[in-house]
Amino acid sequence: MKINKRIQELVRHLSAGMHEREEIIAVSLLGALSGQNTFLYGPPGTAKSLISRRIACGFEDPTYFECLMNRFSTPEEVFGPISIKELKEDRYVRRSTGYLPTAEFAFLDEIWKSSPAILNTLLTLINERRFRNGDKVEKAPLKALIAASNETPDVNQGLEALYDRFIVRLMVPPIAHSDHFDKLLDSPPTEAAIAVPTELIVKRDEWETWREEIQSSVRLSKETLTVVHLVRSALEEKREALKLYASDRRWQRSAMLMKAAAYFNGRKETNHSDALLLQHCLWTTNENRAAVADIVATAVCETGFEGEIDLAALDRAKHSFELEIQKELYHSEDLYETIEHDGKAYFEFTLRQVDNYNGPWVKDILIPVDKLKSFDDFYPLSRQGGTIKDVACKFDGQGVCEAKFSVYNRQFTQKLKPKILFGRGDKKTGVNQRLVQALFKQVLDLKHQLEGARDQSQSRAESYRDSMASIFVPATKTELAYSCVMEQIQRLNLRVLDCERLQGLCQ
Repeated sequence: MKINKRIQELVRHLSAGMHEREEIIAVSLLGALSGQNTFLYGPPGTAKSLISRRIACGFEDPTYFECLMNRFSTPEEVFGPISIKELKEDRYVRRSTGYLPTAEFAFLDEIWKSSPAILNTLLTLINERRFRNGDKVEKAPLKALIAASNETPDVNQGLEALYDRFIVRLMVPPIAHSDHFDKLLDSPPTEAAIAVPTELIVKRDEWETWREEIQSSVRLSKETLTVVHLVRSALEEKREALKLYASDRRWQRSAMLMKAAAYFNGRKETNHSDALLLQHCLWTTNENRAAVADIVATAVCETGFEGEIDLAALDRAKHSFELEIQKELYHSEDLYETIEHDGKAYFEFTLRQVDNYNGPWVKDILIPVDKLKSFDDFYPLSRQGGTIKDVACKFDGQGVCEAKFSVYNRQFTQKLKPKILFGRGDKKTGVNQRLVQALFKQVLDLKHQLEGARDQSQSRAESYRDSMASIFVPATKTELAYSCVMEQIQRLNLRVLDCERLQGLCQ
């Protein structure tokens, strides 16, 4: 049986009768398979301890330890009692058989309520898998520690280092869907110990072999690294608002988890679906959990396929070509008909009025071009350059000048609009054809590169959808990631169409 089919079947058996817990069990199992510790967060009565016991059922003859912690818990309850025999020999040694130091799987309920003496000892044991017993350091066989609580540790308790050891953090809410709830009411209590087919059970030697192969044969894809950098940057930007810090150790162990997900899905390289697991690794409190999930989802959506082509560079080139085309081939501003007088440009107008008794009244005026975009009152000039103070002028901001004047003791207003020879955006005449051809060829080359990137992404996307299916990520989430990949292809196609637009500007 292929490893992905085997793990998928194992998850199905471990999840039997566990309504709305399939993803939690799958990710917790992934943590155990990759040697990561898991923290289950949720209110009492949501099957957190049951999840831990089920995970242990997937392994060969596991030694299992479980303890409900409280402020009165003693180290003896967790690490074993002091050996009286050894104490008589002046040696402080614990009889740890049957306790946490000798367990392969362990579940510590209400972990944050425990005493500092226990929590401090846990630091080394769960991180380095070693336990100091008297004057000896014993190797702990611990494969996975699952802890649970209905609260996250308070920032003032000094538990940050221990909390950081729990790489996988999962919310375990009450059952939400009414049909699942009805099935729960109509079912007998769910059994913790279940019979898992022998061919699905993880053997001890397999666990070690798989962990070595994950490190040696699976690599992080360029796309996954892009997601990681986007998420890391977003978390740093919102660090104060979210009150969240992700250590280097957490990032490293999260990468191990993603590589393990790829391995157990039958791949040698991570992809977008594996990157979605970061949502279970980076949150610290219930207040920032949803925000972290949104940040991860956004980063996955923004990351398409990393090809050989630098899309950012191509976008910069396309923008540069458009600016050059507009500058060299098209008028950037309206070009008006003007005359020059004394080294300055003027609009020339003629004011006319007709009186039945006194005959026609005509006056030629010159209006300075630099007044076009102003709102100032000013006087025009005559053809000889003198100021005409009996005509008051003012532009309206829309390119129209209002001239007020008096003729035969009557007041008149005339709207004057400068004549436009070439409007903004009109194509220039007499442009060097070699320049036009050069710009056209540059845009054509850019278009070909974008088409290559689009076709490459399209080719990968055809087979990518199946590879994004994951044992550890629900189909609804992987489908979202796939739709975002398809959006990248659409964006590439829009770039190609924009290049065709630029080609049209050159023709």
